[in-house]
Amino acid sequence: MSGQEQLKKIDLGEGVIAHVEREWYNPLIKRREVTLRIHHILKPTPMRITLRLAIANAYGVDVSRVYVRRVKTEYGIGESVVEVHIYDTKEQALRFEPEHIIERNGGVELEGF
Repeated sequence: MSGQEQLKKIDLGEGVIAHVEREWYNPLIKRREVTLRIHHILKPTPMRITLRLAIANAYGVDVSRVYVRRVKTEYGIGESVVEVHIYDTKEQALRFEPEHIIERNGGVELEGF
């Protein structure tokens, strides 16, 4: 991404906005690797399912292609850094994401969402 390009902002609801800090396409694995910074002062860290649904919506992809790899919350300041993988296909996601990451993200098919 060039420095002049506008980075995305993703609305997570309740006044919480995620700012895309880094976005990179990995052509070998066929996935977009995204790093977000979320400011959620006086609010809890957003749940993975909330992040996954909002990111899928923002990027216009099916939620089965989006996996939140890591959520690191800074103690006491209401700020989290989130690492996300967005795959070109659901099959690529299942091929590369470890089983524990898939389970942490609510499984392949989200029930009730």
